[in-house]
Amino acid sequence: MPITKHCPGGLLRGVLRAPVRLYRRDLGWLLGHRFLYLVHRGRDTGVLRETVLEVVRHQPDSGEVVVVSGWGDKSQWYRNITSSPAVEIRVGRQHYRYPRQRVLDESETADLLAGYVRRHPHVARVLARVTGWPLLSEEGRAELARTLPAISFTPRDHSGSV
Repeated sequence: MPITKHCPGGLLRGVLRAPVRLYRRDLGWLLGHRFLYLVHRGRDTGVLRETVLEVVRHQPDSGEVVVVSGWGDKSQWYRNITSSPAVEIRVGRQHYRYPRQRVLDESETADLLAGYVRRHPHVARVLARVTGWPLLSEEGRAELARTLPAISFTPRDHSGSV
């Protein structure tokens, strides 16, 4: 059974994109540090695109924010930032342009997922049930880490703002 699923469409896509409207109105801080607003360039068109992603880890001291591509390397935003670096991210009241970014290796990603399960056990159980991801076992997280890339963003100036 494949771990990754198709990207959402229709009503689900509309619901998942609703937080973008908050960020457009400078109200993204209402979502705290659980979500990240990402602006990136389309790899073929060069047009600016935007999406909101769940934060899997936030390190306030360094400003690091880590997200996971839930649809693996098929996610458009992931394909775009691996072609051309992110233009902007916002999380909480932090806002940085042209952040440093790196893709975590499989071991780091498995550890990241284990930390997420420890911090958010109820959400992790729901995610596992809804997506079919084997998130709740160490072996399952290792399997996920092979197919779901995790990306770390840090501010270039380490102050967390522009």
